[in-house]
Amino acid sequence: MSYNPPGLLSAAEIETRSFIQKVYAWMSLGLAVTGACALYMASDPRMIVALVQTKILFYGLMLAELGLVVYLSGWVKTMDVGTARFAFLFYSALSGVTLSVIFLIYTRGSIASTFFMTAGMFGAMSAYGYMTKTDLTSMGNFCMMGLLGIILASVVNWFVQSTAVEMVTSYLGILIFVGLTAYDTQKIKAMNTLGNDGTDEDGKEAISGALMLYLDFINLFLSLLRATGRRRD
Repeated sequence: MSYNPPGLLSAAEIETRSFIQKVYAWMSLGLAVTGACALYMASDPRMIVALVQTKILFYGLMLAELGLVVYLSGWVKTMDVGTARFAFLFYSALSGVTLSVIFLIYTRGSIASTFFMTAGMFGAMSAYGYMTKTDLTSMGNFCMMGLLGIILASVVNWFVQSTAVEMVTSYLGILIFVGLTAYDTQKIKAMNTLGNDGTDEDGKEAISGALMLYLDFINLFLSLLRATGRRRD
């Protein structure tokens, strides 16, 4: 039996912490790529207008984005680690291009302040999910059910165009993605396979975890922006 003096981390804890750091590094890189692509598009609003007006291109990019995230989420473990990393960064770039339309709707100051608000909320809930000993599975399942409800409501609202429905789904989205951030962080912590540090399997697990947290961050950001963002005149 091994003995760890008080205050010292065990080998398993050190490996788990290293894995989480990789997850956050890849998530942060994905967000940086998304931000860079969105800001590049925003540097010349005519590019965004042209994108929105070219319906085939715009919806084609959105379908490609959806297909890529489904593919990456479902089959990341069967990919080569290099392919998984490229797919994640390519998805992040596509997201930046499509998300650039927010610069036509909201002020830059509002987008910036909402980003920092998102970072604070995300960081707090992710830290909670990492440190808590409480099993968050029930909360995660509840949030997933709520997410399904929001998706259905958003599809209906696509045709109805109700401002009230949009605001309700935005505020619910904030609550749901705050909860999912904590739940996914705990889930990612548990899915780390001990003993494979530095292997391709470890790299693919890190990409899988980074994608989950990336999606939580982006969706929390969009929910906050819709609920509190200042629209252009």
